Amino acid sequence: MGRWAPNSRERLEAAAFDLFEERGYESTTVAQIAERAGLNRATFFRHFADKREVILAGEDVLEGLFVDAISAADPGSEPTVYVRLGLTAADAVMTPRRRALALRRVAVVAGNEELQERGQLKFAHLTASIAAALREKGVDELSTRLAAELALLAFRVGFERWLRAGEHDAFAPLALAALDELRERMLRL
Repeated sequence: MGRWAPNSRERLEAAAFDLFEERGYESTTVAQIAERAGLNRATFFRHFADKREVILAGEDVLEGLFVDAISAADPGSEPTVYVRLGLTAADAVMTPRRRALALRRVAVVAGNEELQERGQLKFAHLTASIAAALREKGVDELSTRLAAELALLAFRVGFERWLRAGEHDAFAPLALAALDELRERMLRL
């Protein structure tokens, strides 16, 4: 296979998840993933820092979508408007292919404490990035913290619903509905 093989990233992801399911995450090596994909280790490392990053790939893209949507919004909007824009922007990467991969990812992460912890760190980083974008818009500190946490919770609830939804159901409506439900329930606390 040539150095710049087409679809290398996707092939590496597919090979990794096949091996994680067959052998377990801990028993799978980078060399095995590259070999299964018909690529070499150097190609693997051009796409992923390590095998954990195969599991958590795409988090930086998601963060960028949230932050860019908030940054592009009109200043002076209510924090919920910014959160809605971020959740809507996330829809761009929540494709049917990503759903299939996410289902596999959930299964692998559920069986590995290190990956669960790494996932929590990624969520904390996403929350901090959302908060920073809100601060840039002039949102006060307490509202910033609440909106960023609410954004993450709405994302997670929407994500869980999206995984259970029909193959062609979009992510954004589910996440926005989760946001509305969460806001409603907060008022009843």
